[in-house]
Amino acid sequence: MHSPHLLSPFMLGQLALNNRMVMAPMTRCRTNQPGDIANAMMAEYYAQRAGAGLLISEASQISRQGQGYSLTPGIYSDAQVGGWRLVTEAVHAAGGKIFLQLWHVGRMSHSSFHGGQRPVAPSALNPNAQVWVTDANGHGRMLDCPTPRALTIDEIGAIVDDFRQAAANAIRAGFDGVEIHAANGYLIDQFLRTTSNQRSDAYGGSLDNRLRLLEEVTEAVAAEVGGQRTGVRLAPYITARGMNCPQIIGTILEAASRLEQREIAYLHLAEADWDDAPEIPRKFRQALRQRFSGALIVAGGYDRQRAETIIADGLADLVAFGRPFIANPDLPSRFANDWPLAAFDPDSLFGGSRQGYSSYPTFSQQPG
Repeated sequence: MHSPHLLSPFMLGQLALNNRMVMAPMTRCRTNQPGDIANAMMAEYYAQRAGAGLLISEASQISRQGQGYSLTPGIYSDAQVGGWRLVTEAVHAAGGKIFLQLWHVGRMSHSSFHGGQRPVAPSALNPNAQVWVTDANGHGRMLDCPTPRALTIDEIGAIVDDFRQAAANAIRAGFDGVEIHAANGYLIDQFLRTTSNQRSDAYGGSLDNRLRLLEEVTEAVAAEVGGQRTGVRLAPYITARGMNCPQIIGTILEAASRLEQREIAYLHLAEADWDDAPEIPRKFRQALRQRFSGALIVAGGYDRQRAETIIADGLADLVAFGRPFIANPDLPSRFANDWPLAAFDPDSLFGGSRQGYSSYPTFSQQPG
């Protein structure tokens, strides 16, 4: 089996991809401090995986307010732009293409990131979740998220502009495009769902109002960097963190219709990937395809066979792989040559050194 669909080229907007394999965005917490700045170790890590048709960076906060985990990178300061430029130059030198994922976590945060103040959200509802926070000695642990405070209308407008400026900064740093993170229980997703958004103003209640922030952010980002340099990540069937909204499937499909009008490059579906996760119905995938004519990326526990099948069935154009890319920097070559896959070390996922990060060898580099 030589993965004929996965390894075929694809035009993503005006960007020619060598294959349909995407490296999924994965938080790894390796930035330089102070300042949450991307560094040379991160450049090595991403460049090693430039054989993917497209790399999507780990989520990067658009502002100090947008941070929810220790050691995650930002894209709002000049120093952060410079750090990310190391990454994009290394990826491009290796022949790769890379988008930056833009992130505001909303209520998925901790007061320690905000000078003791509460995180922000659509409504003052606790997510009953935890985030990873390091102490002064660099030791990380999971801490409960406090109950957030509700954003004001003026603050929401400022966040829209933060997304726009972050997108501009990403292009200045050399990225080929940006992905708006509107999934997995983070800020934009919180606005989409009735379980986390109980506002009674222009950003809550009705379907139109719950979609407003996503539409405004997408419009601002696409106007700044171009629709064909803009992607959006959504998570229709993820229910953790208080996200089990009974209206979310209809909301996501309507979002797809409106994003179609923005002529963005792609939609990226984050699918639940735990063992007993709900399977996404084929009917939903067909409805999404009917509403959105741009590229569809799927991610969430895909192996080689499932990836081949969903592309062959016409229900996705590209497939994103997360954990397989961690331990297999040459994953496309392993698929092309039927080489076995290495396993990753779960203890080195977050924070640390090159070990368990950029230390994994390619198949040809393995001893023996």
